[in-house]
Amino acid sequence: MRILGISAFYHDSAAALIEDGAIVAAAQEERFTRKKHDADFPKNAVEYCLRTARTSLDDIDYVCFYEKPLLKFERLLETYLAFAPRGFSSFCMAMPLWLRQKLFLKDLLSKSLAPYANSTYPEERLLFSEHHLSHAASAFYPSPFEQAAVLTMDGVGEWATTSLCWGEGSKLEVRREMHFPHSLGLLYSAFTYYTGFKVNSGEYKVMGLAPYGEPKYTGLILDHLMDLKEDGSFRLDLDYFNYCAGLTMTSNRFDRLFGGPPRKAEAQLTQREMDLAASVQAVTEEVVLRLTRSIRRETGAANLCLAGGVALNCVANGKVLRDGMFDGLWVQPASGDAGGALGAAFVAYHLFKDQPRKVPVGTADLMQGSFLGPEYAQAECEERLRKAGARFDVLSDDGIVDRCARALADGKALGWFQGRMEFGPRALGGRSVLGDARSPAMQSVLNLKVKYRESFRPFAPSVLREHVSDWFELDASSPYMLLVADVVKQRRKEMTEDEQKLFGIAKLNIPRSDIPAVTHVDYSARVQTVHADTNPKYHRLISAFHGMTGCPVIVNTSFNVRGEPIVGTPEDAFRCFMGTELDCLAVGNCFLEKSEQDAALKQNYEAAFELD
Repeated sequence: MRILGISAFYHDSAAALIEDGAIVAAAQEERFTRKKHDADFPKNAVEYCLRTARTSLDDIDYVCFYEKPLLKFERLLETYLAFAPRGFSSFCMAMPLWLRQKLFLKDLLSKSLAPYANSTYPEERLLFSEHHLSHAASAFYPSPFEQAAVLTMDGVGEWATTSLCWGEGSKLEVRREMHFPHSLGLLYSAFTYYTGFKVNSGEYKVMGLAPYGEPKYTGLILDHLMDLKEDGSFRLDLDYFNYCAGLTMTSNRFDRLFGGPPRKAEAQLTQREMDLAASVQAVTEEVVLRLTRSIRRETGAANLCLAGGVALNCVANGKVLRDGMFDGLWVQPASGDAGGALGAAFVAYHLFKDQPRKVPVGTADLMQGSFLGPEYAQAECEERLRKAGARFDVLSDDGIVDRCARALADGKALGWFQGRMEFGPRALGGRSVLGDARSPAMQSVLNLKVKYRESFRPFAPSVLREHVSDWFELDASSPYMLLVADVVKQRRKEMTEDEQKLFGIAKLNIPRSDIPAVTHVDYSARVQTVHADTNPKYHRLISAFHGMTGCPVIVNTSFNVRGEPIVGTPEDAFRCFMGTELDCLAVGNCFLEKSEQDAALKQNYEAAFELD
């Protein structure tokens, strides 16, 4: 049985295809259109999934959408009525789109799918999951667990903002939910907005900024904004927020409580923003820990799965792991709305059509390392690069690994385009920019000269799985870069008395360990463990670097500039290479040196994309 899952029309639209319970393909639309967080119908992602399965839509048994639009419309109407006459301008902005498009989603989906079928795709084969059920399914069914509690947290779906599900075999049932407007995701987004970053885009910046600050506003949040219970449930005081009825996230009362208006986008960051970030991060961690502890007490579950946008908060995830309440923790790498497409497909297969589940053997999962996107054969890479005007050497498998490892050891910034593209927001060694983690200058070089982004943002380490505990306080697999752990004490560098007195961004350039490029100001790192079975070429590259340097850790960041989706094709990779100060590029077995390229092809990527 083949099922196509779709998420669309809010942000991060995507498509995913499963066949007899196995994942065939999954991709986000933004990678094809080059439009960050593209919300349109994922026509390119659908085409990719069908092409990979070598089938047409006529041979797809069911198409499942990731949420129920009528329930969401009900929530919008009830919210507007509850806050009337406030929110009239927001109501007037939202209603035309709903009346023109979203309210008649079944018809819209049928028309959007028509180009991929010989005749109109039958409406009776169009299915609809619920938003949080899709998240839960995306977390449980690909996980390595026969039985698990499943916690999903985000801004809001139809009504739910947090849900607890119980998964066992092929069954998945909702046990309890928290409902809009009381939302951990929206609380975090409110502080994202207030600190001057974009909602649904800049939340990870708040997480990265938090270690520069002190959580001095935690008491204000817990005393005024939310009533937090021991089991992790809570209610927000809506007088401080404006997302129910207005066009902003926070209200004037919020501004008065925290001492001023929201920071303007791109304005200078101050210690205040850092302290606000530290505070909301601390509250988020406390809420998540109370939730997970109460789940263990309530269900007795040995294993926990996580999904939803809040599950991308890898600092909180690391706290859950170290809390030790569960024997097994598994986080869906595409935890946001894009992953809802995959979850919808699993909902249709296991719950709607009652198909059996094949639980992976051992500790493996069904995600294939999250390498579920397009790939390009060597001959196609060469042809596309030539047409783009690139000059390159074609090397053997051993040759490309050795040359790239040598470039990294020499301190060069390397673009790495190999195999299938990652599904989810993280580059995991398929579409990555790599550097030497030992270099004190690499963090600022990559931020300012390659990524063209804020200097405070940290980079993640990729470490060979077999060496992770030698470098980080982690003895578990973290293949999806969704767990934060501290650098082990023997690898740290103690700060001097004067260095310890520094505040905020002034802390940035103080080397804190033997791998300063990936060590955040609080000695933490967002760890990716690299496994020979899911990404053999990347594992060989780091192994070669380890052999040359004695260090099994490199810098890994996504292959894009700020505001640009991760590169999807060899041409995208070459353009980004020529638009940044990357030193070299590996596309398949093609190796490119910047110094050998036609200078006329150089581009200015610093201002090429709308800032995120």
